[in-house]
Amino acid sequence: MQVEQLACSIGAELTGVSLSDAAHDDALFAEIRKALLKHRVLFLRNQDIPRADHVAFARKFGDLEDHPVVGSDPENPGLLQIYRSAESPPERYENSWHSDTTWREVPQFGAVLRCVECPTVGGDTMWANMVLAYERLPQSVKEQIADLRARHSIECTFGAAMPTDKRHALKERFPDPEHPVVRTHADTGEKILYVNGFTTHFTNFHTASRVRVGQDHSPGSGDLLRYLISQAQIPEYQVRWRWKPNSIAIWDNSSTQHYAVMDYPACNRKMERAGIIGTRPF
Repeated sequence: MQVEQLACSIGAELTGVSLSDAAHDDALFAEIRKALLKHRVLFLRNQDIPRADHVAFARKFGDLEDHPVVGSDPENPGLLQIYRSAESPPERYENSWHSDTTWREVPQFGAVLRCVECPTVGGDTMWANMVLAYERLPQSVKEQIADLRARHSIECTFGAAMPTDKRHALKERFPDPEHPVVRTHADTGEKILYVNGFTTHFTNFHTASRVRVGQDHSPGSGDLLRYLISQAQIPEYQVRWRWKPNSIAIWDNSSTQHYAVMDYPACNRKMERAGIIGTRPF
């Protein structure tokens, strides 16, 4: 297996390896996991592998989970089918910078995403290194956010376009969890800036040390949250991947954010993702 770094801060491409082999080879899998912790997102080309091997490889990281809104392959639970068709409405949109499932009490550790079909041009995905985003914050900001916690919501993201009763039922199933604004990586001990497109507000900002009068809280807390979320947009923290059929991305969801670029016309774009259950942020 060869590892070629793609950007200075994040991302590497693996060659000379098949994930079908890695799904049944503990030593090879250990090499890939080590590379993932170092580079945070790994890319592979020409992985025409069965869905069963896709799932088997992802399961070596941990148990997989389904999604309450996006459907899974009936024969392979935990393998989400993220399909866009040429008949999608013209006002369709993709997403904001985010880490997957931070609206869960226990968000995903990571994911293995395979491209089945994609546009010939466009539809790239970008990833950002949120360890570096935290490291490069001004010291005064680090001190301000050291003990902050925030809510993350599926209701106001995936649920926003639902009828009111269905949106409320979704929130009842997945109440907005509270996570630290700066989490610690479970494997490496690194500090990570942990707010994203699912984050709605801080829960413990309104204290005497931060708020003198009402104006300090509003818009003060909102301005700070927007500033922190915007750190994923800094190009020096990013890598961008151009998809081709049978390309795969493997990413550490706890230390990165990603953005699926919606720059292509209506066409078929079919992606299949195995999401790996993680640990409660601390």
